[in-house]
Parts: sequence; structure tokens; C-alpha cells
Amino acid sequence: MSARAEGGRAPDARARRLDRRVYLRSHPALFALLSATRHRPLVRLGGTVLVHGPRAYREVLTRVPLDRTAEHTTGGAAARLTEGGLLFDQDGAAHREARRALAERLGGPGVARLRPLWQRVLERRLAELPGPLDLVPVVRELAGVTAAALTGSPADPSALARAAAEAAFAAAGEHLPSLLPRRRDAAAATGRLTALLPDPLDAMVAVAAVNTTVAALPRAAAWCARAGRWPEVSPELAVELLRLTAPTPILPRVAAADATVAGCPVRRGDRLVLVARHAAEAHRAVPEHPAAAAQAVFGAGPHACPGAALARAQLTDFLAALAPHRPRVLKARVDRRSALPGYALLLVGKG
Repeated sequence: MSARAEGGRAPDARARRLDRRVYLRSHPALFALLSATRHRPLVRLGGTVLVHGPRAYREVLTRVPLDRTAEHTTGGAAARLTEGGLLFDQDGAAHREARRALAERLGGPGVARLRPLWQRVLERRLAELPGPLDLVPVVRELAGVTAAALTGSPADPSALARAAAEAAFAAAGEHLPSLLPRRRDAAAATGRLTALLPDPLDAMVAVAAVNTTVAALPRAAAWCARAGRWPEVSPELAVELLRLTAPTPILPRVAAADATVAGCPVRRGDRLVLVARHAAEAHRAVPEHPAAAAQAVFGAGPHACPGAALARAQLTDFLAALAPHRPRVLKARVDRRSALPGYALLLVGKG
């Protein structure tokens, strides 16, 4: 049996350790708690249920009715901040129609239309290599350009990316109030986004596209640099790195009805913290069920993220553009003011 089959590539151990620091330092109290409890598929803490196990995670997303606008959920926080006008606050036919419209934007033809836009950003910005280059603003511009094109917004891409990041951080403080600081200017942060994107679906798209991209791409590049993965860059590696880094590590939800998950009772109104990172087995070099683990970072069933193809295409192109330069990480700093674990600075160049 190969070393990789037994425990993964040896060089990945350092990359895994340093990427775990990003996860733990971004929101220390929350992620330390989740790390300490991950050995059980479900953990009840009063009215909160931590869902770690891959099977339990899929059960919740495919079989348990969920309250989309409850307190302490992403949708609830967004609806409260915008008086019912923004993000995940739809239900029934309206919700299904919105998802269909979004899936059309993010399907194969949509990705093909957007790809030249982010490739031009990469060609222009990565021309600075092999000299020192901070990848975070490069990815922020890439994300802003993509979000502007997806929504048809005439807004400056950098301004749009900043507004989407601020709105997401504000919402995170709202839907995880016991573990993250509340933003005093949360409504103002969301207002800056809705001023650029008045349509709720457009705002949802921008928040998701910008924040996952800015979290995922620099972490994947750092992993490649630290583990010597540049010669292996491929679409398959992009899928693996999305699983290993799990850019959106948790999904906060609330049960809308009584249910049983992994043999344990879940009550209506229970707060569910679905740990996508552990469902994707990001803490393991080789997952037990690779296909299910790769999908877990994008949810499951009717709650699966429609942007999976876009995320994989962007990461593949980003790594492919960096690979000829074989950059090394010169300096890195974790972002403590972002909704998702990521870097505030990732300086790369010829070591």
C-alpha cells in the first residue's frame, strides 16, 4: 500500500498543520469547541446540536425540515438586518424559483461565460511574479469581477467585494452571537451591499461568491506551496483541496420539526451547527467515502450549493496560473475579521 493510501503524502502534513491554524485562529472559541467534539457524530449542548458525522450531516440536509428564517441562522440574521429583504428568506415556490434561476447562472454555460473574465484578472495580476505578490487582493479582485458579472452590477468590483465581505462578517456575528462579536454597524454594513445590489438574490449571490472565493483560493495556494503540489495541479487536485480546506466549515440551521438523526432525537427549534469541515473529513488525508466527502463542502440534497462547478473551475484556473511560477509562501497572516477562515495577507514569491 502506498504512503498516500495509508496516511496521505508526507509533505502534506506541514501544509495541513498550517492550514489548521487558519481555521482555529480565525474564530478561536467556535472552532476549538468543534475540534474538541468532533469524535462524536452528534453532540447536544442544551438547545444546540453539533452535527459532525458525515452520515448525520447528510441526514439533516436531506430529511430534517429546516426553518430558513429562524434566530441564529444565516437567513434569520440577514432577514433581520434588512427587514426581511435579503438572503435565504424565501420559502416554498419562491425559494425553488430563485434556486432554479441561480442554477442557470452558475451552470456550464454560465461558467464558460465568466471564465475569460477571471482569467484576464489572473493574467494581469500574476504578471508581477516571481517578485513578491500578496495573493489576497488578487483573489478579492477576481471575486469582485465574477460577482459583478453574475449580478449584472455596474459597481466597481473591488467595492462590491468589500461590501460583500463586510455584510457576511456582520451576519456571522448575528447568527453565532455567543461565539462571535456582534457588529454594532451590522445594519450599515448590509446597507452598503444592498445599495450596490438592491435585488435580494443578487446580494445573496455576491455574498456567497466573494466570501467563499476569498477564503478558498489563497488557502489552496498556500497548501500547494507548502506541500510541493505545483507539478500536480489539475481539476482533481482542486476538488481535493476544496475538501481539505472546507472554505465554509459550518452551516448554522434550526430544526423546523421533531426528527431523529443518527439515532438521536432532534427537537423542533433546536439550533443545528452542521460541521461541513468534519462531514467532508477535511481532518483526514484520505476520506472513507471520497465522492460524498467532496460533495459535503457544498451541502447535500435540496440544500446543496449551486455554485460548486464555478468554485471548482475558479480554483483550477487559479492554481494553473500560479503553477509555472512554483511560488513559495514568504509571509502569511490570518484574517480575524472575516466570516470564513482565510488569510488577510498571503505573500508569495521566489524563495
